[in-house]
This record gives sequence, structure tokens and C-alpha cells, in this order.
Amino acid sequence: MKAGIRTGAVAAIAGALALGAFTAPAAQAADTGITVSRIVVNNGKPIVVGTSGNWEPSLTFRITLPSGYSTADPFAYHADPYLYRGTTAKKGAEAGGIFPAGYTCYEVSSKVADCEGELTIEPLYDLDSNSDATTWKVGVFLRLFKSNGSLKAQEYSATSGRVKVQRKAKVTVNASPEPVKKGKTITVTGRLTRADWVKRKYVGYAGKSAKLQFRAKGSSAYTTVKTVTSSSTGALKTTVKASVDGYWRWTSGATSTTGAATSGADFVDVK
Repeated sequence: MKAGIRTGAVAAIAGALALGAFTAPAAQAADTGITVSRIVVNNGKPIVVGTSGNWEPSLTFRITLPSGYSTADPFAYHADPYLYRGTTAKKGAEAGGIFPAGYTCYEVSSKVADCEGELTIEPLYDLDSNSDATTWKVGVFLRLFKSNGSLKAQEYSATSGRVKVQRKAKVTVNASPEPVKKGKTITVTGRLTRADWVKRKYVGYAGKSAKLQFRAKGSSAYTTVKTVTSSSTGALKTTVKASVDGYWRWTSGATSTTGAATSGADFVDVK
């Protein structure tokens, strides 16, 4: 379990942070009296994660303090929104919650602070099963401290907030021959893969539809030419007639468990 740490002193700002979708209702912990509200993870979008490295989706939230506490003393309280799976907020955190990498809080009043930062996800440690590609719950870890620095109260509090965590997908493209005579056949291939958090690599994404799109030279818009289903290894292949110079690409939409993917563009010169 990796707990986040406030990375800056509380400072005054004008107005509240702009907050969007996936805003979790307030979480009130009876033991601490701290209220955490307006929780927004990754700007309200699903979190798409690959096989390695650190992934840091954004996090914003508001803290409201109980009687006897002030935002002027940021070391007297602690509030960490986090993501978890499990039956309770406490069990989910202890089993492998996704906590902040750090955040900074800005004073709105003597009792209220708006905070912004990032969660941190390391697939090697935080995502050990492809079943982790699902909807995660939002919890809050709350602590109050006495004037001597010792712990006064602590609480793992659940909210009704939910965030999707998805496997990252990739797709490649190759159109040939290049160049090609007008009216002749172009073969467009590619491979659709997605992150496997168990094998720690990208594997073929079988049975997924992908759109072949074309953009004529000098144009800014792609149009869909065909829709193809990937093979058991994630392979994509189709043929089209050459008409004008332009760019070919594959694109595949998101599912509940996997993010969307769009390839680079392969230019074909038509003679």
C-alpha cells in the first residue's frame, strides 16, 4: 500500500477548482469529522494502463475540516482519496489500493481546501490480473493528529464514486505496394494488441472489430472504408482499390475492459 503525501503548503486561491464527471459524493468519517467531496479522477475518463512504467492519472478533491482544525495547519490532518476493489474500503486499501503519488492543497477558507495531484499506478505491483480491468471504487483514507503530533483518529471511508481501469491497446498499419498504379489493389495489414498484466507484454487482441480509414492527400478528415475483425493473433488484413494519394490507418474503439487504439498513418503514392 502506497499512501500519498501533500507536496505543498496550503495557499489561498480564487474560486474552487473546475470539477467534472465522476464526482464522488462527500465521504463523512465519524471518527475524524473530515469531509472529502468533489473527487474527480483522470478528468472523469477511464484510466488506460499499459504493461510497465508509472501511470499518473490526475486527481482533484475538496477537504472540509471539523471544529478545532484549520487549513492553516496542514500537518494536523491527512486525507487520501484512493481506488480499491473489495467489500469494504479498509479491506480494499489493504489488499492493494491505488493511492496518490502526491498532491497540493490550496486554502479556500479556514476550514476548506481544494487539492490537486495524481494517483500512481505501477502495473508490476498494482495490477497483477487482467480481471483488474474493471470498475474500481473510490475510498478515502482520513487521519487527524493531536497538537503533539500523535494520531487522534483514523478512518477508511467509502464513497459512491466509481472509476474504470482499462488495458491499453495498440494497433499497427502497413499498406502495400508503395507506390501503386491507379485502380490496382492495395493490401492493408496490421495487428491489434492489448496489455496483458499477467504476462507483462502486449498480446494479440482476437475477435475485435477495427475500422480501416482513409484520408486523401490535402484533406484533414478520415473516412471509414471497411470494418474488419481481428484474427486469433490480432492480425488485420483487407484489400482496397487505389484511387488517389493518401493515408491509411486502423482504429479500434474502446470496450469496458480495453482502451481505444488508433495506428499511425501509412501514406500510399498512387501513380
